Amino acid sequence: MTQPGDWSFPLWIAHRGAGRLAPENTLAAFRVGASHGWRAFECDVKLSRDGQPFLLHDATLERTTSARGPAAERDWSELSRLDAGGWHSRAFAGEPPPSLEAIARHVQRNGFALNVEIKPSPGHEATTGSAVALACRRLWQGSATPLLFSSFQPEALRASQEAAPEIPRALLLERLEPGWLATAQALACVAVVSNHRLMDAALMAQLRAAGLRALCYTVNDVDDARRLLTLGLDGLISDAVDRFAPAAAGLPG
Repeated sequence: MTQPGDWSFPLWIAHRGAGRLAPENTLAAFRVGASHGWRAFECDVKLSRDGQPFLLHDATLERTTSARGPAAERDWSELSRLDAGGWHSRAFAGEPPPSLEAIARHVQRNGFALNVEIKPSPGHEATTGSAVALACRRLWQGSATPLLFSSFQPEALRASQEAAPEIPRALLLERLEPGWLATAQALACVAVVSNHRLMDAALMAQLRAAGLRALCYTVNDVDDARRLLTLGLDGLISDAVDRFAPAAAGLPG
């Protein structure tokens, strides 16, 4: 398992498996992303009503599955039978939501790095952070494949820190709220993952002075990627898995 002081993540990280090319947060998306040469992936993980960590971005089901209503109000036995692919295209109809365990097996079997965004349903921040951390501690025990937690929710990261302090953490930032750096430091984060529009030379210098790695989401434009790479970014999370080519230094042209 990756230790907090290490940094073995690839530079290019596929957003939710394959960006928009496949239904997000599914095993199919991970396979599509890998087919384009990506070797590091980001996904969103929350809990079912009965405590099963599984992949889903939204608090509700209607955007990306065949059901409606809050995900946290259904047991995994029901969630696992939903169609999480048909919304995207007919080619993926019937693709189920995967458990965190299924994704863990997949990435470790293939030697892929994984950024788990802890994405709690509202009111379940600490419970989700703790459950995801304990599951990952078990699933990655003895594994050399890189693993990173991230979250917009400090309470979820704090719970993950208490449950599995050895798993590296990153604070996600949509904007630079007052006290963000103190929060990242209090959580013993190794990195900050910011909206790419926030990243500039001043923010990069601030992160480097604090000993923090710098990652950005969601970097889909070539000019944006070029600018960020010039700043010395450590990770670019992207939907554009068919546009960037990690194995060939990333940028087209």
